[in-house]
Amino acid sequence: MNLKKLIFTPTVILIFLIFSFFLSAEKLDRDLQKGFDSIRPMDAYNYVKTLSLPKFAGRHTGHEGYTAAAKWAANKFKEWDLKPLSKKEGYLQAYPSPYTIIDKAEMFLFLEQKEVTQQKEPALKKIKLEPGKDFLPLLFSDSGDSSAGLVFAGWGISAPELGYDDYAGLDVEGKFILCFRGTPDRRDNRYQKHDHHRFRMKTAKNKGALGLFYIYAEPLANPNGDWIKDFTPAIISEKVADTILKEKGTNSKDLRSDLLTYKKPLSFPLQTKISFCVESRHFPDGIGYNVVGYVEGFDRQLKKECLVVGGHFDHCGEHMGFLFPGANDNASGSAVVMEIAEAFSKLKKKPKRSAVFVLFGGEEIGLQGSTYFVNHVPTQFDKVDTMFNFDMVGEGDGVGCGISPKPEGLKKALEDSNKFVNILRRSRFFREVGVRSSDYAPFFLNGAACISFASNGPHLAYHQTGDTIYRINPDILADTARLAFLAGFTWANR
Repeated sequence: MNLKKLIFTPTVILIFLIFSFFLSAEKLDRDLQKGFDSIRPMDAYNYVKTLSLPKFAGRHTGHEGYTAAAKWAANKFKEWDLKPLSKKEGYLQAYPSPYTIIDKAEMFLFLEQKEVTQQKEPALKKIKLEPGKDFLPLLFSDSGDSSAGLVFAGWGISAPELGYDDYAGLDVEGKFILCFRGTPDRRDNRYQKHDHHRFRMKTAKNKGALGLFYIYAEPLANPNGDWIKDFTPAIISEKVADTILKEKGTNSKDLRSDLLTYKKPLSFPLQTKISFCVESRHFPDGIGYNVVGYVEGFDRQLKKECLVVGGHFDHCGEHMGFLFPGANDNASGSAVVMEIAEAFSKLKKKPKRSAVFVLFGGEEIGLQGSTYFVNHVPTQFDKVDTMFNFDMVGEGDGVGCGISPKPEGLKKALEDSNKFVNILRRSRFFREVGVRSSDYAPFFLNGAACISFASNGPHLAYHQTGDTIYRINPDILADTARLAFLAGFTWANR
């Protein structure tokens, strides 16, 4: 007889019994299980695939492609018997959303040559830049055609009240400005307003500049700004910037490092000339839409409070023949919201508080839709209690989140729900919002508790044409939706 076998067998049985006990303790309510099981990876994946199609033209808020996508999503909300905003509005909350389409752009550099010639004027080397690779207009640019000088102006910040001015001593009248995005000190919140695109562009225009060119690692689509008459801003690549800065014996990496190290202006005029031509169309009367539907809570008083489950529905559009499909950013978040909405619609027993599902317009233009919603909460509700936000949740194998530190039970509700999906990789508390926040920001500033979800990436094609369906992981979409569905129900039902 084997003594080890006699000892081992009861141990295995004991472990099995303990494990079975915990499984039964963690078992979902039958009604919740039905909603949980309705969240399927391929359903979410197919929503992302649909929203990324060329027929929706990159979902640029205000454009007819975005409006068509919003109507498609509204029909889904209707199919799931979500309650609409009203009989008149249906599921579409309209708001003003001016927008711009860039049809064509050309950019040339004229570099001074060091060779001695017989000419009185210095010899110039003309370099044609490639759109999409070397540069892109900012997607709120006016039309214009100018050849002018170039001035490097640090961060493009003029804040003499803070003892800092990149423009001090510079003549930028009738010239283009070259600068970085950012501030001299990220920890100093006094610079925050100066880091908004709108504020920086207005400053440059008021100084007499023709346009402002950001230096980015590579050009990105960016519609987050205001159309300014006779102003043509753009993004250029670090490679192009290094070609320009070579005349000063420096490069973009070292120059940016010096600005952060010394925290003082390092501005200077450049010998390089630049020619920039843009053809664009501005639509000042554009209309954006939030897609809104809700499940009413069962408690007579608490149903007037609501949990908002939302993500931005828009992306950067189609410009100059480039389609920016926005699969990960943020058809993925929209698909997760839709899956959660359908799951809630299948519940026989609703939570005490109402759950409102919102696909926001205009996030890429500056949190337009979410700001409008916060300022125009549907009259059925007295208060937005909590907001769950989903932004770029389609890539990777895990999800992280920022979460309000109070009320304390919110984090526990999330962590308890994660036991059923095991997808939460990290969380952090946020106590303030900055200029790079997502749609949770207006809710957070208005006093609502918030959780903002994002997957762990790598998010390689951010605001580029490569943000396509081929980057999307169906399982991360479904598991994120399952986690938020359980956490949302638990929290709305407290």
